[in-house]
Amino acid sequence: MDGSRTPAYEKLEMFIGGQWCQGGEGKSEDVLNPATEQVLGKLPHASKGDLDRALEAAAKGFEAWRKTSAYERGKIIRKAADLFRQRADAIATILTLEQGKVLGEAKIEVAATADIIEWYAEEGKRAYGRIVPGRLPGMRQMVVREPIGVVAAFTPWNFPGVTPARKIAGALGAGCAIIIKASEETPGTCIAMARCFQDAGVPPGVVNLVFGVPNDVSTYLLASPIVRKISFTGSIPVGKHLAKLAAEGMKRATMELGGHSPVIVFDDADPVKTAEIAAGGKYRNAGQVCISPSRFFVQEKVYDKFAARFIEVAKGLKVGNGLDADTKMGPLANMRRINAMEAVVADAQANGATIETGGKRIGNQGYFFQPTVVTEVDEKSKLMRNEPFGPVAPIIRFKTFDEVVKRANGLEYGLAAYAFTKSAATATAVADALESGMVGVNHLMVSTPETPFGGVKESGYGQEGGIEGLDAYLISKFVTQVGV
Repeated sequence: MDGSRTPAYEKLEMFIGGQWCQGGEGKSEDVLNPATEQVLGKLPHASKGDLDRALEAAAKGFEAWRKTSAYERGKIIRKAADLFRQRADAIATILTLEQGKVLGEAKIEVAATADIIEWYAEEGKRAYGRIVPGRLPGMRQMVVREPIGVVAAFTPWNFPGVTPARKIAGALGAGCAIIIKASEETPGTCIAMARCFQDAGVPPGVVNLVFGVPNDVSTYLLASPIVRKISFTGSIPVGKHLAKLAAEGMKRATMELGGHSPVIVFDDADPVKTAEIAAGGKYRNAGQVCISPSRFFVQEKVYDKFAARFIEVAKGLKVGNGLDADTKMGPLANMRRINAMEAVVADAQANGATIETGGKRIGNQGYFFQPTVVTEVDEKSKLMRNEPFGPVAPIIRFKTFDEVVKRANGLEYGLAAYAFTKSAATATAVADALESGMVGVNHLMVSTPETPFGGVKESGYGQEGGIEGLDAYLISKFVTQVGV
């Protein structure tokens, strides 16, 4: 990368009622590049007046959009996907600048984002109802699928393309309007997405994008009777808080919360190949992935070979600015994550764990942390109980199937889980036994536009993606009639 030239970053604005704007009260915050800690721009915050305008615009936008045929809606949404693809290189650079992930991963995310938008453009045409046979002569009984209304959506910083796309495209595909509060730490990608929807011809008010103090914005929007549905991706404590607010207004909610994904490696799996797959998944986006493999249970027979190769991969990763061609892992998103990684490593050591590699911050500029592998980890340590959300990997021995399943299911998380085995019988048994919304056997790809994405237990409820993702924005109306 040419260090003498600063790549172009997105102009930071809000999008309300079809117009780009700054905040009504002039409040803002800095957006930082996590690799350099340099300021990328000033992000405006919405005032209560701005939020009122967004609510009013969304209500008007919904009335127009719901009357637009699914066929016409699909054409507009598909055009937005096409525009996102056309602008992919610029958007991927914006994503890396604000989030930190390596440019290759950013390009993959941008491509996946366009695929998600395109999926809902097509799936919106398939919001099928049904005919229920009547009990009387001449009776017709219909179940009609209708959009639920205005949606308030809240997204985190780790996937600033994919996560907003699931919510915006899902809502629009169903015929809803949306007010989305994307992360204040990674706003540029969602702003670029909103521009694509605007340029594709989405009517004013159908897509609205705001920023501000998260609790202030969410509390204000959820108190409004205009909002009929919320969709949140983020931490379990915040999700519980928003679920309570939603319940007060009887608003439907989709909650995609945290995870702490177990990976079970049985002794008939190839330990070297499996370690390479597992390490690649673990250090993707510096471990800041809700479905990241994060607790590695390895059966005794293959433990040594698996651990040796995993450690070797971790040691070989070059950490640096995501825009540099030879970088394999970028920075963490912010200083909070550095502090969290240092705390989880210190706690593991205090509980008798061995740090095989890594465990420390790199340098003092940018939020870089060493790829870390920890062994001999006590089950009571924070690393085993709490989602690390960073590049720290614990590797643990196990003996029997029943033992490992009990340990894998022992937390209140239930988002994703993984297993590796050559036995079809073991694969079926472990998939049945794991308490998780998604299970990957012999691979880690559990998220695609056409498949449901969501968790169980404290990892949330509801799904995004697949037919379930569209269904989240629809209600069922029963219509029964007889001849006069």
